[in-house]
Amino acid sequence: MIDIQKFSAIKAFTLGGYDVTVGQLVFIPLVIICGYLLLKLLVRRITTQMHRRGMDVNVVQVVRRAIYILGLIVLSISALEMLNVPLAAFAFISGAVAIGVGFGAQNIINNFISGWILIWERPISINDFIETGGVSGTVEEINTRSTKIRRVDGVHLLVPNSKLIEETVTNWTLEDKLFRCTVRVGVAYGSDVDKVRSLLEKAVVDHELILSEPPPQIIFEDFGDSSLVFDAYFWVYSVGDKSAREIRSEIRFTINRLFADNGIAIAFPQRDIHLDGTLRLQQS
Repeated sequence: MIDIQKFSAIKAFTLGGYDVTVGQLVFIPLVIICGYLLLKLLVRRITTQMHRRGMDVNVVQVVRRAIYILGLIVLSISALEMLNVPLAAFAFISGAVAIGVGFGAQNIINNFISGWILIWERPISINDFIETGGVSGTVEEINTRSTKIRRVDGVHLLVPNSKLIEETVTNWTLEDKLFRCTVRVGVAYGSDVDKVRSLLEKAVVDHELILSEPPPQIIFEDFGDSSLVFDAYFWVYSVGDKSAREIRSEIRFTINRLFADNGIAIAFPQRDIHLDGTLRLQQS
């Protein structure tokens, strides 16, 4: 029969001049796994309580990351203590490993540092609507390596944090959720422009989600090739491009109905052809 005590005392290898036994190799991973599971449970309970108290989701994110990092550091130091390896002896090995990993993981380190810059400086926050690199969407998570963005079509994107630091980012909701929209329409030449303006004002003002301050504006923009061009500017509180698009769509439906009821024709491309000279018809 195997003596478990003697078996666990067998030397497996030497680390920095200190012997590591089989028992330590079996026991320490169990401690680390149990410690990590307890850490996840602790983080979950703390974040749940913070959400229940209505705390800012960005503060919750910072606290969650800080607890995770602190807990992992404690687990690592505890594992070294169980191995009877002092930190001074481990410092040389860790330094050599860090140099080797650093050359091969520059992008990972860059994204990690960029992630903490995003969390602390908060140029973007969770639930912000941003646009970067031709992509627009709502920020759902700011993680250590990447940020998860949900596009208006529901597709989730993982954008490296370094891209959000180095490239231009348009944050539509950085200061507030006030959002200016524009609806352009072209009417046929010969239309009553005063009536067009009044109908556009009615379509905009009657919408319940459009703000009265700042007031909407109707601008006679241009004499186009085939139409008289009008722009309707108005302000709404919006959480992103989706709701803004829905409001613009509703305004266009209303404009189309009002124009049809009042005899205003929405223009379409036209060309007038003028023939000079005499046109002769030959009979066969």
